[in-house]
Amino acid sequence: MLFVQLRPVQWTKNLLLFAALIFTIPRIDMVMVLHEVEAFVIFSLVSGCIYIVNDCLDLPLDRNDPEKRHRPMAAGLITPRLALSWAGVLLVVCLPWAFALHLRFFLTVVAYLALNVAYSFVLKNIVILDIFTIATGFVLRAAAGGFAIGVELTPWFLCCAMMLSLFLAAGKRKYEFTVWRYQQRRAPRPVLSQYTEELLNQLNSITAALVIMTYSLFTFSSGHTRFLMLTIPLVVYGILRYSYLLYAAGQGGRPEIILLKDRHILATVGLFAVLVVALLSVFH
Repeated sequence: MLFVQLRPVQWTKNLLLFAALIFTIPRIDMVMVLHEVEAFVIFSLVSGCIYIVNDCLDLPLDRNDPEKRHRPMAAGLITPRLALSWAGVLLVVCLPWAFALHLRFFLTVVAYLALNVAYSFVLKNIVILDIFTIATGFVLRAAAGGFAIGVELTPWFLCCAMMLSLFLAAGKRKYEFTVWRYQQRRAPRPVLSQYTEELLNQLNSITAALVIMTYSLFTFSSGHTRFLMLTIPLVVYGILRYSYLLYAAGQGGRPEIILLKDRHILATVGLFAVLVVALLSVFH
């Protein structure tokens, strides 16, 4: 139950750390791969600790939520004290491990921790700033992946990570707002009452356009082959498919689940990864 409380299904978000490794092709070696795997494990465990803190704070709300009430703490299978003790043990292990891997990676992990603690206590209740905080967490993931192997990602790629994260975060708020407004009487998140449907629709449209624009610019200005432009249609399709799931299929509350269960999204991500690896391997 302690492992389940770390929400391992959401660790798919940490796959963003491997972006630095992929865009280092063909200069990668086994040491870099091992360091990236270490970074992924560290970030996954640290993010799990953050989930524990957040679940402790949201415990009364989670017990009344049709989905979240099945989490171990909300279901009463483990106590908050035990969960927090488990988180403390993991941090005692992970922080020195991160420091041993690379100083800048360690500092990024600390920044991620501080940002998410601030989010859990304050920032998640401030309109607009809540989704910016979530997006910043993804940017820190991308940067941490580079620091772990001594590679710095280009500013355009970090912009892509930020815009994509804003798009997904806005979509999640849109889903939560729709569920609250049309299926429930009171908001599970206080911040939802500060949003409007029109604002969330605009945020989704704006961030979707920004994802496509920043990624397109990245393919031309990253210093890699310009044949990366061949992957732009896949990014456009992925954004449109996710928008369809959000607006027409009533999904979008859990992007990590959509990534694993929607065959179209999964195939698009897989094809994108294969195409990027092939292009960087052939045209370098």
